[in-house]
Amino acid sequence: MYCPSCNHENSKVIDSRVTDGGSSIRRRRECEKCEFRFTTFERAQTTNLMVEKRDGTLEPYDREKLEKGILTACAKRPISLEKIREKLSELEDRWGKGGSAVSATTIGEDISDMLRSLDEIAFIRFASVYKKFKDVETFKLEFEKLIEGKKA
Repeated sequence: MYCPSCNHENSKVIDSRVTDGGSSIRRRRECEKCEFRFTTFERAQTTNLMVEKRDGTLEPYDREKLEKGILTACAKRPISLEKIREKLSELEDRWGKGGSAVSATTIGEDISDMLRSLDEIAFIRFASVYKKFKDVETFKLEFEKLIEGKKA
Protein backbone atom coordinates (compact mmCIF):
# COMPACT_ATOMS: atom_id res chain seq x y z
CA MET A 1 0.00 0.00 0.00
CA TYR A 2 1.56 3.27 -1.13
CA CYS A 3 1.56 6.17 1.32
CA PRO A 4 -0.81 8.94 0.19
CA SER A 5 1.57 11.53 1.63
CA CYS A 6 5.04 10.56 0.36
CA ASN A 7 4.22 7.67 -2.02
CA HIS A 8 6.54 5.28 -0.16
CA GLU A 9 5.55 1.68 -0.90
CA ASN A 10 5.70 0.22 2.62
CA SER A 11 3.28 0.81 5.45
CA LYS A 12 2.45 -1.12 8.59
CA VAL A 13 -0.98 -1.93 9.98
CA ILE A 14 -1.58 -0.31 13.36
CA ASP A 15 -5.19 -1.37 13.93
CA SER A 16 -7.77 -3.54 12.15
CA ARG A 17 -11.46 -3.91 12.81
CA VAL A 18 -14.46 -5.44 11.09
CA THR A 19 -16.97 -2.93 9.65
CA ASP A 20 -20.10 -2.83 7.48
CA GLY A 21 -21.73 -5.67 9.37
CA GLY A 22 -18.78 -7.97 8.78
CA SER A 23 -18.45 -7.35 5.05
CA SER A 24 -15.25 -5.29 5.18
CA ILE A 25 -12.18 -4.58 7.27
CA ARG A 26 -11.02 -1.11 8.26
CA ARG A 27 -7.27 -0.80 8.70
CA ARG A 28 -5.29 2.09 10.21
CA ARG A 29 -1.87 2.20 8.61
CA GLU A 30 1.34 4.13 9.18
CA CYS A 31 3.96 4.86 6.54
CA GLU A 32 7.30 3.37 7.46
CA LYS A 33 9.15 6.35 5.95
CA CYS A 34 7.26 9.53 6.92
CA GLU A 35 5.01 8.07 9.66
CA PHE A 36 1.88 9.50 8.01
CA ARG A 37 -1.26 7.67 9.24
CA PHE A 38 -4.13 6.77 6.93
CA THR A 39 -7.12 4.44 6.74
CA THR A 40 -7.87 1.75 4.18
CA PHE A 41 -10.90 -0.48 3.70
CA GLU A 42 -10.73 -4.05 2.47
CA ARG A 43 -13.82 -5.63 0.94
CA ALA A 44 -14.17 -8.99 -0.77
CA GLN A 45 -15.26 -8.74 -4.38
CA THR A 46 -17.96 -11.36 -4.54
CA THR A 47 -19.14 -10.72 -8.06
CA ASN A 48 -18.34 -8.75 -11.16
CA LEU A 49 -21.67 -6.99 -11.16
CA MET A 50 -22.65 -5.00 -14.23
CA VAL A 51 -25.15 -2.13 -14.31
CA GLU A 52 -27.62 -1.94 -17.16
CA LYS A 53 -28.14 1.74 -17.85
CA ARG A 54 -31.44 3.23 -19.00
CA ASP A 55 -30.18 3.35 -22.60
CA GLY A 56 -29.41 -0.40 -22.52
CA THR A 57 -25.63 -0.14 -22.26
CA LEU A 58 -23.72 -2.06 -19.61
CA GLU A 59 -21.00 -0.69 -17.35
CA PRO A 60 -19.17 -2.18 -14.36
CA TYR A 61 -20.75 -1.54 -10.97
CA ASP A 62 -18.83 1.15 -9.08
CA ARG A 63 -19.54 1.21 -5.34
CA GLU A 64 -17.53 4.38 -4.80
CA LYS A 65 -19.56 6.25 -7.42
CA LEU A 66 -22.83 5.18 -5.82
CA GLU A 67 -21.58 5.85 -2.31
CA LYS A 68 -20.53 9.37 -3.34
CA GLY A 69 -24.07 10.11 -4.58
CA ILE A 70 -25.58 8.76 -1.38
CA LEU A 71 -23.18 10.76 0.80
CA THR A 72 -24.04 13.91 -1.15
CA ALA A 73 -27.73 13.32 -0.42
CA CYS A 74 -26.93 12.68 3.26
CA ALA A 75 -24.67 15.71 3.72
CA LYS A 76 -25.22 17.41 7.08
CA ARG A 77 -27.87 14.85 8.04
CA PRO A 78 -27.74 12.67 11.18
CA ILE A 79 -26.85 9.46 9.35
CA SER A 80 -23.62 7.64 10.16
CA LEU A 81 -21.25 6.58 7.41
CA GLU A 82 -21.18 3.14 9.03
CA LYS A 83 -24.97 2.78 8.67
CA ILE A 84 -24.87 3.86 5.02
CA ARG A 85 -22.12 1.38 4.21
CA GLU A 86 -23.89 -1.43 6.07
CA LYS A 87 -27.15 -0.84 4.18
CA LEU A 88 -25.31 -0.54 0.86
CA SER A 89 -23.56 -3.86 1.49
CA GLU A 90 -26.93 -5.50 2.14
CA LEU A 91 -28.25 -4.15 -1.16
CA GLU A 92 -25.13 -5.30 -3.03
CA ASP A 93 -25.65 -8.82 -1.68
CA ARG A 94 -29.22 -8.78 -2.96
CA TRP A 95 -28.22 -7.42 -6.38
CA GLY A 96 -25.45 -10.00 -6.71
CA LYS A 97 -27.90 -12.85 -6.10
CA GLY A 98 -30.05 -11.63 -8.98
CA GLY A 99 -27.43 -12.44 -11.62
CA SER A 100 -24.47 -10.74 -13.22
CA ALA A 101 -26.34 -7.53 -14.16
CA VAL A 102 -28.67 -5.22 -12.30
CA SER A 103 -30.64 -2.39 -13.83
CA ALA A 104 -29.87 1.21 -12.91
CA THR A 105 -33.58 1.58 -12.18
CA THR A 106 -33.45 -1.21 -9.58
CA ILE A 107 -30.42 0.38 -7.96
CA GLY A 108 -32.08 3.81 -7.91
CA GLU A 109 -35.33 2.49 -6.44
CA ASP A 110 -33.54 0.39 -3.81
CA ILE A 111 -31.36 3.32 -2.76
CA SER A 112 -34.42 5.58 -2.64
CA ASP A 113 -36.23 3.07 -0.39
CA MET A 114 -33.16 2.75 1.83
CA LEU A 115 -32.85 6.52 2.23
CA ARG A 116 -36.59 6.92 2.79
CA SER A 117 -36.28 4.59 5.79
CA LEU A 118 -33.16 6.35 7.12
CA ASP A 119 -33.85 10.06 6.55
CA GLU A 120 -36.61 11.76 4.58
CA ILE A 121 -34.52 14.80 3.66
CA ALA A 122 -31.73 12.60 2.27
CA PHE A 123 -34.37 10.66 0.36
CA ILE A 124 -35.81 13.82 -1.23
CA ARG A 125 -32.32 15.03 -2.15
CA PHE A 126 -31.44 11.69 -3.78
CA ALA A 127 -34.82 11.39 -5.50
CA SER A 128 -34.54 14.88 -6.97
CA VAL A 129 -31.43 13.78 -8.88
CA TYR A 130 -32.40 10.14 -9.55
CA LYS A 131 -35.89 10.99 -10.78
CA LYS A 132 -34.64 14.09 -12.60
CA PHE A 133 -37.05 16.59 -11.08
CA LYS A 134 -37.62 19.20 -13.76
CA ASP A 135 -39.46 21.78 -11.70
CA VAL A 136 -40.94 22.62 -8.31
CA GLU A 137 -44.21 20.89 -9.20
CA THR A 138 -42.44 17.55 -9.64
CA PHE A 139 -40.72 18.08 -6.30
CA LYS A 140 -44.05 18.95 -4.69
CA LEU A 141 -45.70 15.75 -6.00
CA GLU A 142 -42.90 13.57 -4.60
CA PHE A 143 -43.05 15.41 -1.29
CA GLU A 144 -46.83 14.86 -1.10
CA LYS A 145 -46.31 11.12 -1.71
CA LEU A 146 -43.87 11.11 1.20
CA ILE A 147 -46.38 12.86 3.47
CA GLU A 148 -49.18 10.49 2.42
CA GLY A 149 -46.95 7.52 3.21
CA LYS A 150 -46.50 8.82 6.76
CA LYS A 151 -50.28 9.07 7.26
CA ALA A 152 -50.92 5.48 6.15
